Amino acid sequence: MSLISETIRNELVRAYTAPDRHYHNLAHIEAMLGLARSHSGALSDSEAVEAAIWFHDAIYDTRRHDSEAKSAELATARLAAVTSPERIARIATMIRATAGHRLPDFSDEDARRDCALFLDLDLTILGSPPDEFAAYEAAVRREYAWVPEPLWIEGRRKVVESFLGRPAIYVSPQFQASHEAAARRNLAQSLAALPRAT
Repeated sequence: MSLISETIRNELVRAYTAPDRHYHNLAHIEAMLGLARSHSGALSDSEAVEAAIWFHDAIYDTRRHDSEAKSAELATARLAAVTSPERIARIATMIRATAGHRLPDFSDEDARRDCALFLDLDLTILGSPPDEFAAYEAAVRREYAWVPEPLWIEGRRKVVESFLGRPAIYVSPQFQASHEAAARRNLAQSLAALPRAT
């Protein structure tokens, strides 16, 4: 049974359909939910992953650096009457982990595997076909339209280099097999296309 009630879902749909959402929107959430369903056999707690998906970008303010923490706080508040504190803590940890897409230390191996897949679902776009990846980059740029172009280029370069510098972009063996090579190609091409500072 889903942890997302109709009331919670309606609140989140309103957030994800705000006019300033160009990539981090309802389509992104629905894509992740579809991928989670297709990987449900590998998930120990699919309801917790579903809740993390719904809440992970609920608060999304490109002018701040605490959106993930605020989204985790919102999830904690909204789910308090629905499930156990331990489960909520796992969900909140998954949400906070999207800030850097680094797998947190879980003592429970099932929770660790679920979080690995959740993080990879969020980054599926990096390993998508080139035209979809280009559309994603353009949409994110629109979300940061207030950032002057030189600062955008500098920030984007740091993000792309950070991903390319990792031993693996994806955490789960499933996504390492299916998306890693394409993600590296897309990111390398993105990096090469960024203008150099003069």
